[in-house]
Amino acid sequence: MKALRILVIILLVYLGVVVTFESLLGYFQPASAGTMVVTTTDADGASFDRVVARLDSRGQLYVARNHWPRSWYDRALENPWVQITIDGKRGDYQAVPVFGEEYARVNAEYRLGFVFRILTGFPTRYILRLDPRESA
Repeated sequence: MKALRILVIILLVYLGVVVTFESLLGYFQPASAGTMVVTTTDADGASFDRVVARLDSRGQLYVARNHWPRSWYDRALENPWVQITIDGKRGDYQAVPVFGEEYARVNAEYRLGFVFRILTGFPTRYILRLDPRESA
């Protein structure tokens, strides 16, 4: 019984670390040269900005959902027309879910470190390709 209590305490502390880490990332949204802002729109037309890591592979732009909080990703699936801001320049893109060989290639190019995966609670990773919207 004592071992079970210790295990429960360890799991609760770990859950607290994951929730704290994810919450701080979501609140502060740290930006660097390798990040961009994705603007998504919900069903009511409200827009939301999220700082995400930019993944460039073979001349294509990608973004990955690497965390448990994922409302920006869900909105991009519901309404794939998103706006991307990179280095102050804004453009319209279509978010396309990536699977199979393309997913494997991009995921391999941008592997997540083990410590990062521990801190984020091992969430499932999903990748979106961002195709520029063609001008009419």
